[in-house]
Order: sequence, then C-alpha cells, then structure tokens
Amino acid sequence: MSGSKLFDDSPDQPLGLTVYSLPTPAQAVGSPERQTVAGRRKMLLLLLVCAAPVLASYFTYYVLRPEARRNFGELIEPQRPLPDLAGSALDGPTHSLRALRGQWLLLSVAGGACNPLCQKNLYLQRQLRETLGKDKDRVDWVWLVNDAAPVAPALQGALRDATVWRVEPGPLGQWLAPGQGHAIDEHLYLVDPLGNWMMRFPPMLDDAHAPNVRRDLERLLRAAASWDRAGR
Repeated sequence: MSGSKLFDDSPDQPLGLTVYSLPTPAQAVGSPERQTVAGRRKMLLLLLVCAAPVLASYFTYYVLRPEARRNFGELIEPQRPLPDLAGSALDGPTHSLRALRGQWLLLSVAGGACNPLCQKNLYLQRQLRETLGKDKDRVDWVWLVNDAAPVAPALQGALRDATVWRVEPGPLGQWLAPGQGHAIDEHLYLVDPLGNWMMRFPPMLDDAHAPNVRRDLERLLRAAASWDRAGR
C-alpha cells in the first residue's frame, strides 16, 4: 500500500518502564498498634455473633413481651450470677455452685430436717419439671440444704433425680434473697443456664399455683430455644 508501512523501520528502542514506589515491609504488614486494633475488632465481632441468639431471646422476653403478658414470678433486676460458693453433695464431694451452670435451675432452700413446707416445695419442683415434657431435661431441680441437719434416708430415696447440695447459710443469703417479710425457704427460685438468678416465685406455693409457675417456665424455655440445649 502506497504511503503506508506495516512495520516501523526506526531503530529498536528499549521498553520504557515507570517504577512506582513500593511500600516497605513494615508498611505492608501494618504497625503493631494497627494489628492490635484490628484483632480486637475481629474478636469483638466474633463475641457479638456468638452472643446474638442469647441477647435476642432475652430481648424478646423482657422487652417485646405483649402488654397482656404478666409474669407470675418476680423478675430479679439486675440478675445475680451464681457465686463461687462451695456446696457439698450428700455423699461427700464438694463443688462450686458455678458448676451448676448450663441448665435452668428450679431451686429451693431448706434445712436438712425438711419440714412440711420443704417437702411441699420439693414435690412441686419435681412435678413442675415432669409437666414440661420433652423440655424437662433442660431443667434441674435443686435443693440447697442450708444447715448441718442430716437428710432422712427415706427422703433421699425420693430425690434420685434432684441435685442436693449442702451450703453455708451466710454466703447463700448474700446471693438469694426472699421477698420482704418472708424467709428464704418460703420461695422457689429460678436460675438461667448462664448462671443468673433471674426469677423468684411467690411464697408458700401450692398445687393451685403450679399452672402459673409452669406458664412462666414454658415462656422462658420457648424464648431461649434457639441457644439453650439440654445438658451441660
């Protein structure tokens, strides 16, 4: 083709390169302070993701409850975590009360002689747990014996499915507290799987009150179903 060239006959020229400044290794990796901040942010995000189901269930129960809903039990605010208090099983081993975390605890307190009120509370604890059906394995019934009196062998036979620990009354009374004008052994108490005492039921319960207690238990178990599982 006239007047055109397919190839340039000019002498070969070296290929031009533009060299940009590269970051130093320290700049590429980031300063130790920057790495620490990033690591903390990732850890916080991970904790929030793990805690989200728990927080959502409590938000639903405590904040988004319909106005028509009324608790039979009294909510404890702020909640009180299980103390690092020694408790000894009737057969001798000693544990920290914190070892009970991981289950809902329907709890009563009474001396080892177990007067008629104590016996009634133990009976209600067992019956309430049984009425929960498939959810009963998410709840432990617990009797904390707050004196040195022996527990009758006949009574021990009826407590095969219960957790019975002997504890010092003074430290126990710094954690659990009865309603005004009542004694600590007149109530049933509820502790959540995270180890927080969060509800106290009215004193001197009887069979007529059992449906009200069960209703509270069912609501709480339903609200926590997304994160709470049976067994520690």
